[in-house]
Amino acid sequence: MSRSLLFLFVLCFAFPAFAADKPNVLFIAVDDLRPELACYGKQHIHSPNIDKLAESSTLFERTFCMVPTCGASRASLMTGIRPARKRFVNFLTWAERDAPGITTMNTQFKQNGYYTVSLGKIFHHPQDNAKGWSEPAWRPQGIPWYQRPENQKLHEERQKQGKRKAKGPAWESADVADNAYMDGVLAEKAIEKLQQLKQQEQPFFLSVGFFKPHLPFIAPQKYWDLYDHDKIQLPENYKVPQDAPEESIHNFGELRAYAGIPRQGPVSEETARNLIHGYYACVSYTDAQIGKLLAELDRLQLSENTIVVLWGDHGWNLGDHTLWCKHSCYESSLQIPLLVRAPGIKGGQRRSALIETIDVYPSLCTLAGIPLPEHLAGQSFVELMRNPDTKWKEAAVSRFRNGDTIRTDALRYTEYTNPKGKRTSRMLYDHSSDPLENKNVAEQRTDESKTLSKQLNQIKGRDGKLGGK
Repeated sequence: MSRSLLFLFVLCFAFPAFAADKPNVLFIAVDDLRPELACYGKQHIHSPNIDKLAESSTLFERTFCMVPTCGASRASLMTGIRPARKRFVNFLTWAERDAPGITTMNTQFKQNGYYTVSLGKIFHHPQDNAKGWSEPAWRPQGIPWYQRPENQKLHEERQKQGKRKAKGPAWESADVADNAYMDGVLAEKAIEKLQQLKQQEQPFFLSVGFFKPHLPFIAPQKYWDLYDHDKIQLPENYKVPQDAPEESIHNFGELRAYAGIPRQGPVSEETARNLIHGYYACVSYTDAQIGKLLAELDRLQLSENTIVVLWGDHGWNLGDHTLWCKHSCYESSLQIPLLVRAPGIKGGQRRSALIETIDVYPSLCTLAGIPLPEHLAGQSFVELMRNPDTKWKEAAVSRFRNGDTIRTDALRYTEYTNPKGKRTSRMLYDHSSDPLENKNVAEQRTDESKTLSKQLNQIKGRDGKLGGK
């Protein structure tokens, strides 16, 4: 037998054994999920399945997205590089267009022997980085947003109006089964896919992106019934922070498109309660779908050799600072939940280190034992999972449009600049005394503002050279 034939023979028979040693990855994304979960200390929230996952995972208490809007946030996480003024800008971002030639996370796993699958919403555009998936990305099709006939009719009528398509109600409760809405269908598809992947020799990277609690807040009635509407409270910081720059407060245009929401000004108190109630119901609905998926992972006896990651693409404002939706440089727009369960690493741990979502890519590569691409701007937190005393970064940096923001242990500093880079305004919040960011002290504590500005721009300059400025 020639050497080349011998090599092919050994490779063909060795690969299945090698693959069997590799851990699988279950990569769960949740749209618009702020850390409003019981495992994050929010006891008013019913999230029993995510809480149960937290008991066997490392829970990162302070994780921040790179950009508080879905397409840009996901592109940054999946490429492992920072956003910039001209890169990863808005919800319509394509990772492959803003960072051409960059090996995305799914592609890296595919190139290293994994069968990669995308179900639901991972990239904003399902066609983005198609070569990185072993089969075409899948999303539920033909499922109406609304189940109540009157809401379906209103939505259809409003869709025909104006240049910017208007939408139906911002919330709906209907006495229907979980699979009447998209996330219920998605959970069923993910369970079916898990069963198929179980039969393969190849390790898998299964990504499942749930759509709720994204607007509109639609969920089966039983999830609304988990909450007493009369006990729902508006946030303590339902006001613009003292001395906040005007450009830090937006008009939450995403919500304005829905029926019953005024085009300008604040929503009514009852509307605010309905929005908060609907958000909570959707969190519980998605939590139930995640529970079904994790239960099937257990039933198939895949849990012991599967890395499970659960993350939100960005935060969401529930009236914080009078804001709704995301799209700001405030903590409520930027902070996300992050849970990681990995074979061989003790679960039930909590870490308060500052994590950026660009750290997820290198961390998963490390856990899976595959190479880390050279372009990555984040760092692996695997040693931090193993040892809480591991030396770690001192800051997390994010941005949105003309605002760049840095979070340290106790401070959040943000500066807004014009296209030429000249600062137009800034804000500083001390989380040790003002965790809800109610008072901007940037002009009272100028030395700290100056130091943080320098640190922020050093990080931007170091990691922001790739593609755009």
